[in-house]
Amino acid sequence: MKNNAITVEVSIQAPIETVWTCWTAPRHILQWNQPSAEWKTSRVENDLRPGGRFLYVMEAKDGTEGFDFEGAYDEVEIHQLISYTLTDGRQTVNLFTQTASGTTITETFDPVEGLSAQLQQDFCAGVLENFRRYTESQVGEAGAEI
Repeated sequence: MKNNAITVEVSIQAPIETVWTCWTAPRHILQWNQPSAEWKTSRVENDLRPGGRFLYVMEAKDGTEGFDFEGAYDEVEIHQLISYTLTDGRQTVNLFTQTASGTTITETFDPVEGLSAQLQQDFCAGVLENFRRYTESQVGEAGAEI
């Protein structure tokens, strides 16, 4: 990780097993992986294992911009840690921590050079907030996954 790495955290009121499933299963990723209502993820490939590759195709709904978010997993520790390296060499570490009220995800990533760090932090925070809302909607009143 670079010295100027950005960290964003979110707390989800859901069991760590549900959080992990929603974070890693392509059918769920398609539902939450966007920073705002103006974006969508149109395609997901996810081979969740060290050395496995992933691809998320993100697009503005109005078609004005889009990008492929892709790389390879460096470490995968179920219900604990996912680290990966993007195709441009930037690295990300996601830590999953079970808490009394659910699960916390802490994401630390190398920023894109030439883009505002605040813009990148806000983008990531938007994605994590969408993840929180989506994941909490997957949990029934008794805490069972729907």
